[in-house]
Amino acid sequence: MTLTELRYIVTLAQEQHFGRAAERCHVSQPTLSIAVKKLEKELNISIFERSKTQVYPTPLGMKVVEQAQRVLEQAAAIKDIASAGKDQLVSPLHIGAIFTIGPYLFPYVIPHIQSLAADMPLYVEETYTATLRRRIRQGELDAIIIALPFTEADVVTQPLYEEPFVILLGEQHPLAKEEAIHPDQLTDCNVLLLGEGHCFRDQVLEACPNLKPSIDDPRGSIRTAAEGSTLETLKYMVASGLGITILPASAAMAGTWSAKALVTRPFVEPTPKRTVALAWRASFPRLQAIDVLRKAIEQSELSKGLG
Repeated sequence: MTLTELRYIVTLAQEQHFGRAAERCHVSQPTLSIAVKKLEKELNISIFERSKTQVYPTPLGMKVVEQAQRVLEQAAAIKDIASAGKDQLVSPLHIGAIFTIGPYLFPYVIPHIQSLAADMPLYVEETYTATLRRRIRQGELDAIIIALPFTEADVVTQPLYEEPFVILLGEQHPLAKEEAIHPDQLTDCNVLLLGEGHCFRDQVLEACPNLKPSIDDPRGSIRTAAEGSTLETLKYMVASGLGITILPASAAMAGTWSAKALVTRPFVEPTPKRTVALAWRASFPRLQAIDVLRKAIEQSELSKGLG
C-alpha cells in the first residue's frame, strides 16, 4: 500500500462519490477506482460499500480510513521535520483562508509577504472552514486564516484582529436614513444570506437571532443565495434591488458595485463582529514563515483599518 492509495480512500470516504473524490485528488475516476480496488484486494476486505448513487465505508472500512488519516498526518509531520533544517523563508508557504476573508485580505497581505520574504513562493486558496481544517491536519496547507471560534487538536490558533459587521442596502431603502440599525429592525426586511456551509452565515444568524424563524418559513424574509455564491454575489443582488445583506466590514470596503446606488450602515452597540485568526500545526517547524505571515497581516492596511 502507498500513501497515495491511503489519500484516495480518505478522500473517497469524505466525498462518498468517486467522481468528486477523483477531482479532489487530481486523477481520473478510473485511476482512483482501480487504486481503491487494489488496496481492498491487498487487505482482503471491502473498505467501501457501493450503491448506484453513493459510496460509503463499511464498518471495518471506516476503521481503516481512520487509521489512514492518522498515517497521512504523521507523513506530513515527517515532511515538517525534514524542512526544519532548511532555510525557512525559501520553501513554498501554502496558505488557506475562508471565502469571506481571503478575497479581501490577500490583496493587502501578499505584497507585504513578498517584501519580507522575497524568495518564499506562495500558494493561496479559499474554501470552507471544514475543508481548511482537514487540509491543515493532512499537511496540505501550512497556515490558515479563519474566523473564531476554531479548535482543532495539535493546531495553534492566534487571534489577529476584530472585524465589525455592517448592513449593505440601497440608498432609497427606508433604513438608509438611520445612522445605526438594531438587529430587530431587519425582521421585516428581505435579508440575503450566503448558503449553508459558510461560517459567516452562522455568525450573522447568531448576531441577529430574530432572523432565524424566517429560514424555515416559506413566507419568511430570509433568502439564501445559490450554492457557490460569494459576498460579491450578495452585493450585486442588493444593487439589483433584491434585498439587503449583512457583510464583514472588509467586504463592504471592496468591490465594483456603484457607491452611489448602495450605502452601508453600522449596527447599534454592541456591534456584531467576528475575530479573524491565524492557525497552524503545532508541529510545523517553519516558525519564521509563520512570523512573516503574521507580520504581513498586522502591517496590512486592512488589518490596521479594522483594528
